Amino acid sequence: MTRRWGWLIAAVAGFAVATAALAYSFARRADDSGPPGITVGEKLDSLKSERAALQARADGRARIELLGALRVASLLADALAVRGEAANERALDRLPHAWRQALAALDALDMALADALARPGAGATLAAQAAARRGQAALDRLAGGNGLPLVLAFTPRFVPPRRATGELTLAAPGDPRTHPLPPQDAALHLATPAARSAPQPTVSQPTVSQPIVPLYAPPFAAAREDDPPVAVEIVGLHLASGGTPPVLSLGDWRGEGEVSPERLRFAVPRRAFATAAARTTLVAGTLVLRHDGRTVTFELPFVVLPDRPGSLALDQKVRSTVAESNTLVSPAILARAGVGESRTVHRCFDPPPGWRFDKANSRVVVVERLGWVDDISDPTMNAGDVQFAAGKPQQICVDVAAKPAAKTARTATIGRFEATLVRDKEEDSVVHTGIRALDWREPVRVPLEAGAVAWKLYVRLFDEVDRDFADGVADIPFVHIALEEKDGERTLVLSADPAAAPAGDGRPEGH
Repeated sequence: MTRRWGWLIAAVAGFAVATAALAYSFARRADDSGPPGITVGEKLDSLKSERAALQARADGRARIELLGALRVASLLADALAVRGEAANERALDRLPHAWRQALAALDALDMALADALARPGAGATLAAQAAARRGQAALDRLAGGNGLPLVLAFTPRFVPPRRATGELTLAAPGDPRTHPLPPQDAALHLATPAARSAPQPTVSQPTVSQPIVPLYAPPFAAAREDDPPVAVEIVGLHLASGGTPPVLSLGDWRGEGEVSPERLRFAVPRRAFATAAARTTLVAGTLVLRHDGRTVTFELPFVVLPDRPGSLALDQKVRSTVAESNTLVSPAILARAGVGESRTVHRCFDPPPGWRFDKANSRVVVVERLGWVDDISDPTMNAGDVQFAAGKPQQICVDVAAKPAAKTARTATIGRFEATLVRDKEEDSVVHTGIRALDWREPVRVPLEAGAVAWKLYVRLFDEVDRDFADGVADIPFVHIALEEKDGERTLVLSADPAAAPAGDGRPEGH
């Protein structure tokens, strides 16, 4: 009986061990195939879709303010794609720690960019730029010893405008490329693009929504093709390790690069970059490398500056002094003299507070001359008069005299004066300059009125980005603003400069 129980216990123990071994084997097999959930390949596909969506949503403001963050997101996504391509079927949580850190940084950067695009503002822009710095740090940490290609930075960020197409041109009659000239008796109007649906501008904040640029393109004045090539420089690791020269593609153009240690240089024809007349354009180039028998690609986004930088308008508050006038009639002044006597009454008057007498426009008035001889009224017996007299500079003084014409007469004289009162009154008015076009070649000079006490400048950059400044002098991307004073005259000078780009990607251009 004891032997039977021992055999039963041994059988149960063996079954338990076999079951555990089988469960362990299935667990190992499940681990090798990866747990259910998102795989590396699926994540890489979602990263590419997210990048395309963010770049498509970037408007003119985002292309200027968020270009650095967009570029970091693109480079980090491509770096992760290169490193994750060999593990497309593996689960994300089985990847190296550095790879997962970089992925988290990219997810955070994409979320910050999406928020900045959905809710534009200074706070969202700063948050996206901070996320871009963390993403750049994660990109730098991927530069390990695995020998895989890595692009860390590239220039330029902004492709300069074309030289040949921004010249002012006059439409030739019948030229199908331009509008015909107006009739001889019609006014010549500046051409403007069609207005888009937008709220009507208010008086206090005029909108500079449409650049004003005269057109001119006679057939005999063809544009010169003198734009120099754009120098594209790429900095990274293992960029030419496959033996095949690296190739950069932009539109229909393909070109091989000059290889130097950890750098690639390309001379790209300016015409390869798609360019708009008045708005910036986001153009993506593709860098193609060969590594270990496979093709590796990196997307390089550039922002191309348009032919016309934008427009401006200036409102000035001008304060002028206007003379306000009124007429003052003085009280009557009586001078009375006895028989055979003469008498003069001297009176001085001050102007009301804030006023002054215009003495050139003043006069004395004899209201009445009275005279009596033996109580018989005879005005001819009064030889008196009313005259201005000396006094303080701000006063008007009058002498009223009663003087008998005969020794037996007594007299009385009534007089007064009338004078114009003047005071200075300040009046404010608004002077509008109207809309003026900025130009890449020549600065725009707007004189300030002599009595300007305040001004507000409105700038529409690339037909999409609006900026305004009150009284002070500031710089905006691609525009220098200066205030010149000469011979007592002030002039506001705006210079459009393709080199005046905003801050870079957080690293030196030559890194």
